[in-house]
Amino acid sequence: MGVVVTDAEVTLADVLSLRLAIERPLAEGTRLVLRHRATGGERQVTLGSPGGRARDASVAVSLAPLRLEPGRWDAYLQQDGPRTRIQSVDPGFSLDRLDAYALGRRTMSYRAYRTRNGYLAIKIDQAGPVADVRAVWFREGRFEVTGLLAYTGLDDDDQHREATLALSHGDQAATVSVAATVQGVRFHAALSLCDVLAATPDSQGVWEPSLEVDGVERPLRLGARLDDVEGKRRRVHYPSAFVDGVPIRPAFTAEDELRLEVGV
Repeated sequence: MGVVVTDAEVTLADVLSLRLAIERPLAEGTRLVLRHRATGGERQVTLGSPGGRARDASVAVSLAPLRLEPGRWDAYLQQDGPRTRIQSVDPGFSLDRLDAYALGRRTMSYRAYRTRNGYLAIKIDQAGPVADVRAVWFREGRFEVTGLLAYTGLDDDDQHREATLALSHGDQAATVSVAATVQGVRFHAALSLCDVLAATPDSQGVWEPSLEVDGVERPLRLGARLDDVEGKRRRVHYPSAFVDGVPIRPAFTAEDELRLEVGV
């Protein structure tokens, strides 16, 4: 069929918006087919109005009514014969778009992207309030982190909110906490590494950070998902800091959540 996506995005209203370059006009009854990569389940949407034809087409499909399951969905067009997988020249990635999208309160997140082979796909995840990490570093004996409050519904304004960063050690139920700075939906916190060591007698273990923010119902896990880097456990590595000879380093889990590894 010769179909190429030149622009793809999921709008703030969870509408898949596509601009298509096509060799032949779309015929009446052309369908967009979304196929779940893991299960093979499919959803179909008829595009355009009956008899409508356009050589350069714009397509808008509301995703929420399709009840798409979490996972990855590949996109196809079908008209008068075999379906054709939709090629894409748009990487579907813009950090500004992702930040704007994450300001709303959501239970599901939708993202259009280009696969490694150059095809259009949609990635769907369950969503909930989270502290999305943008930068992590050690400085002057402190662990520091900055980021964005995502899916909380808070406004991106200048309002300051009371907040606390806490590190929890699951094995011993130990906790180290410090006041954090939150302005609008941006956060920053710094915590003494010496306090972490003092709370762990054997100087070994994994600490889980969380952020409590006034106006948000529950503590927020610290993770990093609003970008195009997946599998951060393998791809993102931080250098260790040594405090009293004990190595301490930030690391991501397989689910892209941030941890602090002490003596590990």
